[in-house]
Amino acid sequence: MARKMNKLEKFAEMDKLPNVIQADFSEVFRTDYKLKGRWSAEFFGNTNPVVLELGCGRGEYTVALARKYPDKNFIGVDIKGARMYNGASTAYKEGLRNAAFIRSRIEMIGSFFAPSEIDEIWLTFPDPQMQKTRKRLTACRFLELYARFLKPGGIIHLKTDSNFMYTYTRELVLHNGLTMITDQSDLYNSGFEDEILSVRTYYEERFLGQGMAIKYLSFRLDNKNTLVEPQVDIPRDNYRNTGRRVAFDDQQG
Repeated sequence: MARKMNKLEKFAEMDKLPNVIQADFSEVFRTDYKLKGRWSAEFFGNTNPVVLELGCGRGEYTVALARKYPDKNFIGVDIKGARMYNGASTAYKEGLRNAAFIRSRIEMIGSFFAPSEIDEIWLTFPDPQMQKTRKRLTACRFLELYARFLKPGGIIHLKTDSNFMYTYTRELVLHNGLTMITDQSDLYNSGFEDEILSVRTYYEERFLGQGMAIKYLSFRLDNKNTLVEPQVDIPRDNYRNTGRRVAFDDQQG
């Protein structure tokens, strides 16, 4: 049985993978990364649509979508390289040339992509950040950031186990008059799931195993560059208060 690599070993291996971008801070802070506006032509070598998964974690969703849709390019983004290594190494070993990974904070993502360069964005099971609105990946400041590089008519997908995250995002979409495409509060009991939505990550299976309903929203930003936070009182997720990290302590690293 092969020895499990530690974090430092994974970081070293990540540097060798051609499908991983680990830009230095100086390459993205208040400046454009060298591939901005050139991902299709220079990195992927085609003109296919580019789809982002922000906060990709282990990269399972990015890899699964790349397998299913060879006519699209997929980029998973996360700051935690040790977790990302799993998906990045799998994609490389399988020869998935339409899958790439960027190790970066989401706040810096605007440095990587030019206007209209991205066709779709996936947010799969992001931390709902119940105490910190500004850190929520569907908060106004993040959606306004995504609008800078998402194509007109481009779709944002949210898949979550968190009723708080689902309700907050739904209220934000409605409050700002954005186009809601799909709204499912219990995806796998709705009859709505398709080939894409039926892709399940390791932790999603564990959520389902605990009887948690998976929620799904998809919507368009409608070229709105200025959004307003909804002023609503949303009940907190009780199970998170009892320690999601305790229940899933192997999620860290």
